[in-house]
Amino acid sequence: MPTQFLEIAELLDNLEADIRHQIADRKLDNPLLIGIHSGGAWIAQHIHQRLATTEPLGLLDITFYRDDFSQIGMHPNVKASQLPPHLEGRNIILIDDVFYTGRTIRAALNEIFDYGRPNQVLLAVLIERNGRQIPLQPDCRGSRIDLPAGQRIKLIGPEPLGFDLQTPACAA
Repeated sequence: MPTQFLEIAELLDNLEADIRHQIADRKLDNPLLIGIHSGGAWIAQHIHQRLATTEPLGLLDITFYRDDFSQIGMHPNVKASQLPPHLEGRNIILIDDVFYTGRTIRAALNEIFDYGRPNQVLLAVLIERNGRQIPLQPDCRGSRIDLPAGQRIKLIGPEPLGFDLQTPACAA
């Protein structure tokens, strides 16, 4: 695993500190935390406990909002999104595990806007990696890494949380 990787606890500490700074800087009153299934939901649960927010944690499954059905097909484990019925005017902290191309976040924003127009959306990710394809970027991150083309990082869990670094056989 590349040397720039930190332990999960340290990444969560970094992410929490970055989120707290943004909450104060943006004056976000009573933000709603929303985690993207699956890894983002696991990270969101940890951050929700650490921030001790009063709002219930929202969960988002973006399967039906993806733009790559024709390439990857339907994900076999679709989960129900659990969001308040109205997001109009709310301050939202959207949480995911790994930010890569930006397509997952674009899909998540599309689903969120179907529930209403939020006041602000703060994007927080545990890992930001190179390879962006959509003009989006995280506001908060646990760490940023660069990986060679074809290499992927996946959060595994939920307990314990860890990383799986995947290298295609032809690149090894």
